[in-house]
Amino acid sequence: MYLTVIAWLYVVLMMSVVEAASPQGTVLGAISTFLLYGILPLSIVIYIMGTGARRRARSAAQRAAEPSPAELSQQPLEQPSAQPDAGSHAPAGDAVSAPAAPMREKH
Repeated sequence: MYLTVIAWLYVVLMMSVVEAASPQGTVLGAISTFLLYGILPLSIVIYIMGTGARRRARSAAQRAAEPSPAELSQQPLEQPSAQPDAGSHAPAGDAVSAPAAPMREKH
């Protein structure tokens, strides 16, 4: 992977040297040649070529962060709180069906 990058940088460096040494060339032209033909495209190519390594590192970090099943079984379960909740709604587990509509009284 890096052999291609090094070879391309060598070619672009030689192009820049020729640009600077040429009677019609300038040092500014050599610098812009090196940046626009060398550094900019290579930074994009290296970023794209490193995508797999970044993905592997991210997945390894996620696997290291999540607890294993053995660690989960050793953790104590949370005890339910003795305090009632402050909400005005019934807990979701207690509702079996929808409440019935009130019946009208007959007069």
